[in-house]
Amino acid sequence: MTRLGENGYGKSRVRLVKVSRREGRHELRDLTVSVRLEGEFEDAHVRGDNRDVLPTDTMKNTVYALARQIEIEAIEDFAQALATHFLPDNPAINRARVTVREYGWNRIPVGGRAHPHAFVRGSDEVDLATVTAEGESVRIESGIDELRVLKTTGSGFEGYARDRYTTLRETSDRVMATAMRVRWTYGLTEISPGEVRGRARETILETFAEHESRSVQHTAYAMGEAVLERCPEIDAVAFSLPNKHHLLVDLAPFGLDNPNEIFVATEEPYGLIEAIVRR
Repeated sequence: MTRLGENGYGKSRVRLVKVSRREGRHELRDLTVSVRLEGEFEDAHVRGDNRDVLPTDTMKNTVYALARQIEIEAIEDFAQALATHFLPDNPAINRARVTVREYGWNRIPVGGRAHPHAFVRGSDEVDLATVTAEGESVRIESGIDELRVLKTTGSGFEGYARDRYTTLRETSDRVMATAMRVRWTYGLTEISPGEVRGRARETILETFAEHESRSVQHTAYAMGEAVLERCPEIDAVAFSLPNKHHLLVDLAPFGLDNPNEIFVATEEPYGLIEAIVRR
């Protein structure tokens, strides 16, 4: 005896570049969109009956068609337009989840002025929005991926638990670096996602820079606390912080000292610290 469990399907990594050709100045949006639908699809799985299955190719086409028809301001608004589009005309669909990632491009400076239609790719940082539509309800989650930060002091790690396998030396002054994954949800319905994103990002960066850190955990909570204080629209903020270790190089074999100046940056293995701060 078998039965179908949780299931869903969709179209992933739909690449979309939109150029808004305004007089004298072009606007560029570089997005990757993923769509996932959940609902009553048992007939398709069990009996091969596809009458309720909207093709994933249709989802891809919908991304492009809606991008042409609406102005893309905040990526949260575009994700919501897509998520709510699929529900009314497809009764088998109970839930639609759309994730939009945006990659940053900066205008190339020419003669001290930003060029109107030439761009250079920014950092690895990615803005992200996920909208889940179910019935009349809409849930929005915003975030940032690959927010890479580093400070050369103002961080230590001391007084930690030890056992017979502990070899790590305590330090009151170390390089602290991470590539943050941040997610936040909203407690208010009337929000301006783009403005909130800018305020949250600024708060995270300022707190990271100024906080006297006793551990990554200590700084994660401080950043979350500061975001909730400065962004009343946000209900909870979650951090995933890979510790990008910078290890002091032993220069003694070469007759040299190393007063916290020469490091090797490592990718693996790394510590991973995660925390959610709620109201």
